[in-house]
Amino acid sequence: MEGLFQPAHLLVILAIALFVFGPKKLPELGKGLGDGIRNFRDSMKQASEAAKAEPPAPTQAPNSTEEIHRS
Repeated sequence: MEGLFQPAHLLVILAIALFVFGPKKLPELGKGLGDGIRNFRDSMKQASEAAKAEPPAPTQAPNSTEEIHRS
């Protein structure tokens, strides 16, 4: 067993999808799935760029042991 999705497995999955959804709906479903994946990747890229651009907020260390016990 080399991998989860071997060519024979993909053909069976495609045949089942074709049978369930029909030939007219399949391209529409593929386009919707592709758009969703593209939007997800774009939003992840924007979030990582925003995280890199923002400097982390400075944290202040407690001055004494009394402040440690209060928190």
